Amino acid sequence: MMTLAENIMTGALWIAFVAVGLSQLMSMIRLVIGPGAGDRILALDTMVVNAIGLVVLLGISQGTQIYFEVSLVIAMLGFVSTVAYARFILRGDIIE
Repeated sequence: MMTLAENIMTGALWIAFVAVGLSQLMSMIRLVIGPGAGDRILALDTMVVNAIGLVVLLGISQGTQIYFEVSLVIAMLGFVSTVAYARFILRGDIIE
């Protein structure tokens, strides 16, 4: 039988999964619709942040720590890719 604290934690995790998943969906819509390149870059960056949130929530729900290390790798790759894409849009090249 689950205690009250476990029930609250499970409910909070479900609400968080739904909220971050909905945010990911809205960012994807902005990525497709977004009128300008800047909007698309921000949508991609927001999707990276949402993906990190989903991975962290998955780690919390399963009770393992490997997902936190994966989220750090995703954060580093997401930052570098966002900067590279923004430089490509602004200057036409990534490496000078």
